[in-house]
Amino acid sequence: MLKNSMLRLHRNFIISACLALCAFIFLYAYMGTPKPLIKWKWMDIIGEGGTAMMAGLWLLLMLSSRPRGLLTRLFAFGLAAIMLGSWADCLDEFFVIPKEDIWAHLLESMLVFTGMLIVTAGMYYWREEQFALNEHLQKRERLFRDHRAFDRVTQLSNADYLRLQIKLEMDNHPGLPCALVLLDIDQFHLINRQYGQHEGDKVLLAVSHMLLLNLHNKDVLCRYAGDRFALVLHDRSLEEAQALAVHLCHMVRQMRYCAQEQTLEISMRHACTMADDVPDNLLSRLSRALEGSAHASVEPPLPAGAL
Repeated sequence: MLKNSMLRLHRNFIISACLALCAFIFLYAYMGTPKPLIKWKWMDIIGEGGTAMMAGLWLLLMLSSRPRGLLTRLFAFGLAAIMLGSWADCLDEFFVIPKEDIWAHLLESMLVFTGMLIVTAGMYYWREEQFALNEHLQKRERLFRDHRAFDRVTQLSNADYLRLQIKLEMDNHPGLPCALVLLDIDQFHLINRQYGQHEGDKVLLAVSHMLLLNLHNKDVLCRYAGDRFALVLHDRSLEEAQALAVHLCHMVRQMRYCAQEQTLEISMRHACTMADDVPDNLLSRLSRALEGSAHASVEPPLPAGAL
């Protein structure tokens, strides 16, 4: 079902590629003269036609596993160009094209070359995407390897580990600054009320992923309680913590979460402090600061209207 749904996303492109293949057949049939069977070169037909078929197969496999986006478009156009160029080269084995008609040579050579260039650009962006994914997985691996207490919904560390980490930072690095950030999802209770707890849990998981993608490996992200997330920022000043918190809230704000065919806009509030007291006092201080700023979030995270 997932593969079929992915292919449906790219239905227009797949139809266009199939029409282009058919158009090439009509073009060569109209502009050229059919070769007699005895002059067919079967090795060239198998090689060139097989290349076109493999490029088409790679195209379908890629489209069946990726959503829309720049990287998908680069791979799609590149593989389609290679497929069409190889197909044109194969059709040249069935039809005689006058030597003065250079369009056939251009189709055979330039399409494949252009396709290779586009696929190469796609490989570059794919490499960058893999670096980002690998960094995200490393953060997840570190959490599973180092942390002993996990939140069931987000698989982040829980409040107990948060308190332990704050204490360890203060005990082991007394000369280095350590900042704490508390993040709270605005009007989260309305999501649970309107869409159910299961949908609310999915929102929490999506937000945790977005936060992790925007943190350094040494930053510790925990689910503190309910819809609140906490950050322990080793060797960070209060100004750096404030800037990071603003950035994280901005990135979450850019998310568009789909719940029951409606698009939700998620927003967050934040509070920051330095680790200069016992963990419970610090967390209480941050919680009071968030509650004091609750009036700034009066719009519920309900359907985002004409987004």
